[in-house]
Amino acid sequence: MGAPPLPRPFLGERARPEYAYREFVGLAQRHGQASSGHHNLNYVVRLTEPMSWRLGRPAGTSVTVRIRRTDALPVVIRTWQNEAEILDAIKGILPHAPQCLVKRDHFAIHSYVEGVPLSAVCGNGKPVDTLLIRALADLLAQMTQVRRGALPPLPSVWPSNDTDSQGFLRTLVHLADRQIRRPNRAVFGGLFAALGIAEDALLRLAERVPVMARRPYSLLHADLHRDNLIVSYAGEPPLICVDWELATYGDPLHDLATHLVRMRYPSHQRAEVVDAWAQAMESRRPAAVAGLTKDLRHYLAFERAQSVYPDVMRAAQSLEESFTQKSLDEATAEVRRALEAAAEPLRLRNVPGEGEIERALFRWLAARSDRGRGGRGGIAKAFVCQPDRRLPEHPGFPASAVREALVAEGAAPAGRVFKGTAHLNTVVWAPSIDAPVVVRRKLPDVCRRETGFLSEHAVLRAIEEAGVAVAAPKVLALGESYPHDPFAIHTYVGPRDIDWKHPDHPVHGLLPHEADAFVDQLCALTQVNYKQVDPTSGEGGFHHWLRGQLVDLVRDLPKESQQLARLLGLPDANRLLQILSRHEVSHRKPALLHGDLNPWNLVRRDDSLAVTIIDWEMALVGDPLYDLVRHMHLTPTRPEIRDRMFRRWEKKLPPEYTRDWREDWRVYRWIEIVRSAYIDLDRLVTGASLDAPNVRRAVDSYAMTLAAAKGSLGLPVRPTANPYLARALA
Repeated sequence: MGAPPLPRPFLGERARPEYAYREFVGLAQRHGQASSGHHNLNYVVRLTEPMSWRLGRPAGTSVTVRIRRTDALPVVIRTWQNEAEILDAIKGILPHAPQCLVKRDHFAIHSYVEGVPLSAVCGNGKPVDTLLIRALADLLAQMTQVRRGALPPLPSVWPSNDTDSQGFLRTLVHLADRQIRRPNRAVFGGLFAALGIAEDALLRLAERVPVMARRPYSLLHADLHRDNLIVSYAGEPPLICVDWELATYGDPLHDLATHLVRMRYPSHQRAEVVDAWAQAMESRRPAAVAGLTKDLRHYLAFERAQSVYPDVMRAAQSLEESFTQKSLDEATAEVRRALEAAAEPLRLRNVPGEGEIERALFRWLAARSDRGRGGRGGIAKAFVCQPDRRLPEHPGFPASAVREALVAEGAAPAGRVFKGTAHLNTVVWAPSIDAPVVVRRKLPDVCRRETGFLSEHAVLRAIEEAGVAVAAPKVLALGESYPHDPFAIHTYVGPRDIDWKHPDHPVHGLLPHEADAFVDQLCALTQVNYKQVDPTSGEGGFHHWLRGQLVDLVRDLPKESQQLARLLGLPDANRLLQILSRHEVSHRKPALLHGDLNPWNLVRRDDSLAVTIIDWEMALVGDPLYDLVRHMHLTPTRPEIRDRMFRRWEKKLPPEYTRDWREDWRVYRWIEIVRSAYIDLDRLVTGASLDAPNVRRAVDSYAMTLAAAKGSLGLPVRPTANPYLARALA
């Protein structure tokens, strides 16, 4: 592979070396053959006579000028910062590797390796010749011969024991968090949160690293893909490694894993590569093969887990370079692939669908494109907000403030993004009104077994217009943004300094004064004109309707969930209806209900109202006793707090809302216990919404829920047909 000569005469032949090097690099950039990597721009040029004299190489010899990319994202783990020191350490064992001739802060000049990249003759996904696989394996085995003493000093975080495989993998995971996730958090943290990647996902992965076999540490290339393998012209050696800047020192199984993932072998060839590696290692470092079959999967899992961060960032950044619907589709597909690959090791329970990914990417891009103003080409045209005519423009939140909020949404940091079971909520500042607001997006492709019946914005407007003492958000705007992404903007009810203090939810139950204020708000809801939001409601028969909804829910469960329910002794829909029909309740005057008063839908506040009630998408009209009982089912409630709430509720409301409640509240309690038995089981089967904290807590105690439900239905708490299943649920 030839390289063009630089123009003559070479300027500054008699100048100082630093000037000469800089001039040479400038000429290389203008006239050299360039290739772009993720971390460097590489220019292949031939030495002029003056430069050959300085470098001690014959004139006309090709060299590689490596210039660090200033626009490169920090997406890799670096053990050492100076590649030249690594190349000096390996030249005795791998003499054909590049040599560093000049090293400066922003560029380096390396000797040029004659040959062609493996990627040029055998692209990703294509099988690699068996002889080359053996040569590759031998190359990896040769690296074990480099002495640790020849290498640069290791960072202080490195395991002290040079055979601690578990410690090495844990160190890698922590370094990925420190060197990849954290430096990019300000720009991409909100995007990761919107995609369902928790901020502590890597730290939790580090905690789960299992005990592994001990293997002696050695030098690792750590980035051995087809572009970094040169097929030599001479054939001896057949392959030469280049680009050593990510080299590290540790368990050699890590190098095999990164190689397997980044080489993108066809699936049928992976076993051949592993076998060749094992044979080569047996001859050079037999102890490196210990635990190969059992432990390789842990390093493969790590590679898939950490790769989700650079893959998502690169896909998002590619949209800044060229935004079209085609490029958005391609970026969406790449992010989906990365999330699916990382789902198991990072325990991403619900990988977003393409619609959700596309919308998250676009919101991020809109915020980056001149903060949504005067963006380039298609992005400027696409960022158009269509207001929903059902909601008039709020006098205190004009269209300009709506646009500000939507632009800020895509740039929000991770700490302001809250992903629930059905909505993505992002807290942003609207500068023109100097106040935080919540941009609320309904997640596409979410299948909820419990559905809402009323429009949330209509419910909140009715509460606001009623002027009652109910602490609830106010609706500021409603509309749709590109691409077909409905939104609502609400007032924010948490602490004003959201970056330092998140909303405080009564996850362990209400305090006495909070319980009193909460009951007062439920009583105040009876003063809201529910006919305003549902003109046909309130005609009686709420208990029958509620019972029918539960029976229909059970009937519509997926076959897998229904089958497991039968195995656990839960009745089918018809039998459930028969059992539930044994109970009746008295008629009470209907009122507007929240419908889902779990503790994460309550936010503590420092005034007489004590708590704000949020997330009204499950609101309905019905028996006010039901709202109170469902809250007690969903929220840990001590007996003395329960009695206190019932007494206050009965005292504050007229008799038409409370009659016969002492006999009837247990009926609603039984219904909720039974409902949870089916819904939580379905969540365990399908994995739906398991990242939401209220769902996670519910399914973690499923064995108790199941026993309580069967007891409520009068069914025997007999062991399941499969005792292992019962132990798993417990």
